[in-house]
Order: sequence, then C-alpha cells, then structure tokens
Amino acid sequence: MAGIVLLAGLALPVMSAQPAHAVPPGTYAYVANADDDTVSVINTATDTVVATIPVGDDPQDVAVTPDGAYAYVANNGDDTVSVINTATDAVVATIPVGDGPQDVAVTPDGAHVYVTNNSVNTVSVIQTSDNTVADTVTVGTNPNGVAVTPNGAYVYVANSNDGTVSVIQTSDNTVADTVTVGSGPFGVAVTPNGAYVYVANSNDGTVSVIQTSDNTVADTVTVGSGPFGLAVTPNGAYVYVANSGDGTVSVIQTSDNTVADTVTVGSAPFGVAVTPNGAYVYVTNAFDGTVSVIQTSDNTVADTVPVGDSPTGVAIAVVQEPAALRLTKLTTGGKFVRGGQGTYTLTVTNTGDLPTDGSTVTLTDTLPTGLTPISLSGTGWTCTLTPLSCTRDDALAPGASYPALTLTVQIATNAPKQVTNTATVTGGGTTATSTATNTTTVNDKPKPPHYGKPGHGKPGYGKPGHGRPNHGHRPGPRA
Repeated sequence: MAGIVLLAGLALPVMSAQPAHAVPPGTYAYVANADDDTVSVINTATDTVVATIPVGDDPQDVAVTPDGAYAYVANNGDDTVSVINTATDAVVATIPVGDGPQDVAVTPDGAHVYVTNNSVNTVSVIQTSDNTVADTVTVGTNPNGVAVTPNGAYVYVANSNDGTVSVIQTSDNTVADTVTVGSGPFGVAVTPNGAYVYVANSNDGTVSVIQTSDNTVADTVTVGSGPFGLAVTPNGAYVYVANSGDGTVSVIQTSDNTVADTVTVGSAPFGVAVTPNGAYVYVTNAFDGTVSVIQTSDNTVADTVPVGDSPTGVAIAVVQEPAALRLTKLTTGGKFVRGGQGTYTLTVTNTGDLPTDGSTVTLTDTLPTGLTPISLSGTGWTCTLTPLSCTRDDALAPGASYPALTLTVQIATNAPKQVTNTATVTGGGTTATSTATNTTTVNDKPKPPHYGKPGHGKPGYGKPGHGRPNHGHRPGPRA
C-alpha cells in the first residue's frame, strides 16, 4: 500500500489525507505460533503484540523478503506456505509445497524462497513473482534448517536424520556438495561476509562451523543442551544459539569461536532473530508462549513478550514508508496577463522509502475559467489536452523524480483577477488521490499612453505657436 502527497508551489497546498497504513513503518518481529496456527506481530519499539494473523496449520518458521514487504510462513501441518503482506498484515497467498514444510529462507534479491519439506526430503523453490513452485530439489534425510549465502549463489540445508548439510547451487538448483556435521543438525545461519555457515547440532550440543570456500568443517563449538535455532549479528561478530534443552542462549564470539556468554531465557527456546541494528535478539520460548528480548550490549533479557501457543520460528521485518508521489506545481515565465500566455511546471517525486510498482501513474489538471490549455508535455509522459492529463508506467525509485511536465495556457482577456489551478496524481501502487492547488494573480494588459490635451507631449504644450521659432510672433518691431 502506498500514498501520494502533492504540494502546490507558490501557495499553501490543499492536500487530501493519506489513508492510515494497517502497519505503520517500523521494525517488527513475526513469530510463528505452531499450536494455534497464527503469527504474532511484535512492534520492536514497544515490545507489544500489535497483530495476530491466522495462517495455515502448524506454522513452524517465518522468513521476510529483503525489502520487508512480505513474510513467508511454512505451515507444517497442511503442506503450505502462507504469504503475509506486511503493510496490511493480511495473508495474500497460500502456496502448496512438499510434505511437512519446516523452515524457509529468502534469497537476497527476493526472487526466490527455499522451503525445506521435512517429510519427503526435498526443498521447494518458490518464485516470488507469482508465488508458484518453480523447482523441487532432493536433499538429505529430514531437512530442517535452511539459509542462503549473501551473494545468493548457494543454499545450505541441514538434514537432521543423516547428520549432513546439503549445499544447493542456486543457478541450476542442484546439490553441489554435502558436508558431514554433528548429530541432528537443525538450525543454519550464514555470516554476513558469506565466509562461514554455523549449524546447530541438536543431538550433541554443538555448533559446526563450515568454511564456505571449500565446504569443510573448520571448527566445532560446544554450546548448551539441544541447540535448535541460531542467528548471526549484522556485524558478524556473534552468533546467538537457542538451547532448547536447558532454557539458555549461547553467545559465540566468531573471532575465535568460543562461547563468550550464556543468557537464561524462557522454557524450550527455539527460534532466534536479530534486529537490523544488532541491538536486540528475539528468542521464541516454545513451552511458555513467550519471546525473550536480549539486549546485546550486555546480554541481559530486556523484555519478555507473551505471544501465541508454542512459538517456534521468528523473523524481523522492517516495514518501510511506501512510495509517496509528491507533485510540486508552480508558475514560471513571469506574470499572468490577460490576453497573454502562462506556464505551469509540474514535477512528480517519490518521497517514500520504496519504489513505485510500475503501474500507471496518472496526472490530471483541471484548469479554472479563463485559462485554456495550449500544450502539455514532458519526457516519457503521454499527454492529452482533452482531458488535460498525462500518464506513464515506469517505476520511480525512492528520492527520484520523473522528468518535469510543462503546461502552457492561454489567458482570456476577461479572465478573473485570480485563477486557481488544480492538479491530482494517482497510481504507481498508491491507493489515495492527493490534490495540489496554485492560485495566481492575473494582471491587466498594459494600456497605451493617454494624452489629455491637444498637443500634450509635443513641443509647445498645446499653445498655438508654442514651441515654434519666435513663439509665434510676427517679424518686426514690437509695439
């Protein structure tokens, strides 16, 4: 959902109100509640649940697209993936996948979603452009955790029942390598530089560290009991590991792969997600229906948020300010004069955080009495004089402007002393119409010089003979 804002130049604007977003811009944690078939939405600014979204049966994991626009939820009980529009917190699509979908991960370009199908040893590849399954990849036994490298080239899948990690090459969706790790591998996370993959081995209380350059295990770190989910901080300095068996989170320092801290959280911690600024870690506690919020500056629990029943997966979404088109409208070319011509310049700028969606943008101008359009044009715009409007359908990036439109008008000889022009802009993925006005003073046409007396303005000032030689006197001596 997006809004449009128009501002009139040279006058105070008259703007239509932008409709309220179902979800205001901000940072939110999306939590899959397995036993009540919902997703809780936590506003991380207040650590309160602001929405509860019904999804499929037994949701296990959540992943968010890089632009924060959609959350994909793996529903283990009905073999589907729910797609949530984060701007409205509504399910906009439900995608059938393989049997027992468990975990989900999105590629860095947002084009594909990889879903592990726990019961049939496959990974479904969803194409996000139309939310269809574009491919299915056979991997190891009982696949669970999944993560994509930052360059999008590889997907790492933890196969719990055979102690391996399958490495899928995304260019052709084939398994390029298989790495042996610990017992019962479950969660997977990749460092921001793509150099290492951390795998939580739930059965032996360890984390395997895979070096991606050659897909070998470079280190093994002992953590708590029953590690499941894990996440890397945005700076790559720490890995937070949820230990479901002892109600703790191990904090691994990646510089030497040692446990730098252990944080006590709720019962059966399962999923882990880090805020984009790295300040907080959200941990789902499956047995007590809460989420623990760890403050990374001192690794203390700053808050505990009640959510749904049996929370498992968690993901952080940054909901951005949608595309907002700002139309600045101003007169140029000097004063408006009756009987002459005037010019307006109209420039459309995207002041939102997201690009427009490429759907048609329509600008319409309504001229007041006394003004008649002569021409309306701008590079890339398709314009008509009847009705007086222009359209285009290319996407506009945040902060960018379309080429300006120039509107030339004929001003009637009897035009009012003031004229108010009105323009609107719609489209580009926005849902509102925003209006801008411009009021301009119309001046009288200058009158020709007026001479009140005969000869006024000429030599002689109107008197007979005045201004002539000898002032009109006859030659000869005066009397």
